[in-house]
Amino acid sequence: MPTSTPLNSELIGQPGSRWEILTPALILDLDVLDANIATMAAWARDGGFTLRPHGKSHKSPDIAKRQVAAGAVGLCCASLREAQVMVAGGIPGLLITTPLAPGKAPLVAELVKGGGDISVVADHEVLVTAYGAAAAAAGIELNVFVDLDVGLGRTGTPSGTVAIELAGQITAHPALNYAGVQGYMGHLQHVDDHRERRGLLAGDTNDLQGKVDALIKANLPPAIISGGGTGTHRMDGENGTIGEFQVGSYLFMDVQYLTVQQTPSGAAGEQPYGTGLFVQTSVVNINHPTYAVTDAGLKSFATDGPFPLIARGGPDGTTYRYMGDEHGAIDFANAADSMDAMDAMALGDRVECVVPHCDPNVNLYNAYHVVQGDTLVDIWPVAARGNS
Repeated sequence: MPTSTPLNSELIGQPGSRWEILTPALILDLDVLDANIATMAAWARDGGFTLRPHGKSHKSPDIAKRQVAAGAVGLCCASLREAQVMVAGGIPGLLITTPLAPGKAPLVAELVKGGGDISVVADHEVLVTAYGAAAAAAGIELNVFVDLDVGLGRTGTPSGTVAIELAGQITAHPALNYAGVQGYMGHLQHVDDHRERRGLLAGDTNDLQGKVDALIKANLPPAIISGGGTGTHRMDGENGTIGEFQVGSYLFMDVQYLTVQQTPSGAAGEQPYGTGLFVQTSVVNINHPTYAVTDAGLKSFATDGPFPLIARGGPDGTTYRYMGDEHGAIDFANAADSMDAMDAMALGDRVECVVPHCDPNVNLYNAYHVVQGDTLVDIWPVAARGNS
């Protein structure tokens, strides 16, 4: 949803300006963001792993630069559009993690020819052929990863046999370089229970390792095994198959991820990453005894997950729900004292909610309003929003 960046930019640096932003607005806590980047970078460094975080979560060269500065080898992109924006932003080591339609291969090759540091994935011989032809025509060498299906059932090769065929096809082409394999287990990232997730991950990791072993036996060993995510990365590190991690949501920690146990005990205090992404909304109606109405509805939140979680500004125990495209409601029913909650809300009050699902929620906005404490310190464009 568009934000009024020109007017909000006048507030930058003013004490208390966090609470004067035109709403609804996407709020990013800079201190939490930097702490999460540092925590993930330290985990990877200590374990001897490589980080190539996923840009689909943030779609921002400003954030990508902070990740690279902390030690990431580059960035993952889910679309050609994201890659184009990251190339323009000077981000190195880009991996487009989605097999593209073959007709986009010449556009990728032109990006590389123009100086873009881009690798791609492929899961079908037709796509490999398209990449080979486009790379040859552009006079460049294109790095290609074989995408392996390891339980997600979305993209990837269905078997080790097909993976060997594709790796051989890539290796034989003079304009292509066989760079490694990708094995992303997206279906396991939101299995909340730690023990259940570990058990499921063990089976899919064995599948991934089996495909890698088949490639090794065929004299096509992958130089890089890329995958993992915020929900499984620590377990993946223990399992030892994946060496390069495509973590994304750790930056923000949305409502969905707050229930994913990162440790066996599942204790809240053991969550290594803080929550730093919010939607700020204003109260626009207080005429009802059991709820207040806000200016952030279905157009302001990703609706493929749980409801937003009120983080600040609402009385204790109040909950959030949608009331249409432009409006939401702060319900008082579960407040410690619903009458006090009703009396506490005034027109214009600001409430900030944890976003339900960070990736699509970010894609609704034109800009991050970057805050430290109660001060708006910067505005960063969501430069890669949209798809192509």
